Amino acid sequence: MRFFFFLPFALTAATALAQTWAWDDGTTPYVVSPEMVVDRMLRLAEPKAGERLIDLGSGDGRIVIEAARRYGAQGLGVEIEPRLVDLAHQNAKRAGVESLARFEVRDLFETDLRGAGVVTMYLLPEVNRKLMPRLLEQLKPGARVVSHDYDMGPWPYDEMIEVTLAEKMVGPLGRSRIFLWVVPADARGRWIAELPEHGGRWEFAIAQRYQLLDVDARTPSGALAVRGARLRGEQISLAVSGTVAGRAWNHLFRGRVAGDRIEGEVRISDGGDERTLTWQATRVR
Repeated sequence: MRFFFFLPFALTAATALAQTWAWDDGTTPYVVSPEMVVDRMLRLAEPKAGERLIDLGSGDGRIVIEAARRYGAQGLGVEIEPRLVDLAHQNAKRAGVESLARFEVRDLFETDLRGAGVVTMYLLPEVNRKLMPRLLEQLKPGARVVSHDYDMGPWPYDEMIEVTLAEKMVGPLGRSRIFLWVVPADARGRWIAELPEHGGRWEFAIAQRYQLLDVDARTPSGALAVRGARLRGEQISLAVSGTVAGRAWNHLFRGRVAGDRIEGEVRISDGGDERTLTWQATRVR
């Protein structure tokens, strides 16, 4: 995976490929992710068989190759240095995954990300932030983005793990951080749901910043307290408490956002009585 910065010394090619970092063309080096980091990145991403994975700055191809070998993912490695693309092709052939792992000489900022279920990268923070609008614009809700060491600035991560690595010689020394983002659906607006068995018409007003939600909920009985809200890809969950038809209830709404519809279920409880109802909401503005 390509990592843009300058090292004060050069290595022979044979020595470089044995390390956790390697020399490129004498001016722009690349750094490869250690095997433990590759493993953790793919565990967070959870690629599926047949799913498309794109590695931006793919270096020797190890992310794409491992995703193909272990998960059956169809991978594309994007790399600016032709020598590394040739090396990645050779590594894929040796691993027996050349039919699933493809590598191209290409500028990562000109790469079409549409259709990818997973995007992986090991780039500097300013590069991540420059890529962020393309990731949010081109990837579908539910797509996963995984970055080694550096976050995405204003876009808060969904998960982060830290791995201790004695051999880590660049970036944060001795450790690696691995970040996961799940591209969120658009849940903004005013939503109406009819629950004739429980309060009648429900209204939800949702404000959204990336995957973070600020939600107001109301029934004809009045406003209710939204104690928790989560959006992970297309999956939305709302924990709501308050009085409905003269009784105090707890509610857990769970559903899938698909365009201007949410479909799912709500579990309601008053501490004694508990039941689950179908929940469908429509965006009205």
